[in-house]
Amino acid sequence: MALQQEQLYTIKDIYALSDGQQAELIDGHIYPMAPPMRMHQKLVSELTQQIGGYIKARGEECEIYPAPFAVFLNEDDRTYVEPDLSIICDKNKLNDQGCDGAPDWIIEIVSPSTQQMDYDIKLFKYRMAGVQEYWMEY
Repeated sequence: MALQQEQLYTIKDIYALSDGQQAELIDGHIYPMAPPMRMHQKLVSELTQQIGGYIKARGEECEIYPAPFAVFLNEDDRTYVEPDLSIICDKNKLNDQGCDGAPDWIIEIVSPSTQQMDYDIKLFKYRMAGVQEYWMEY
């Protein structure tokens, strides 16, 4: 008896999702995302303002992008994430679709429904991709 193969998805499948449906793709597996809560968005907004102001005041070349912002961590088409905040200092990684490669700094706002994803799966993927700094705010 042959074993059933697990279906793996690509970035093309992410872009084919119906309007309003959000998901991330890690190693060919789709992880649906629920709409963020108000407090989550408030934290993202505050961090964006504070970190963005700091970067600007120091004259840094880095850019900060809040989600939804596409990050293509690998050189394949099987990983697509949308960190809550992505800070990219190498502008060669930026294009019209998002960021090709690892951002320098990623911040995720952790909620009870995203704990396993943020503390386990994404931590591993970000580390392997070369993200220099990964913050998880709870």
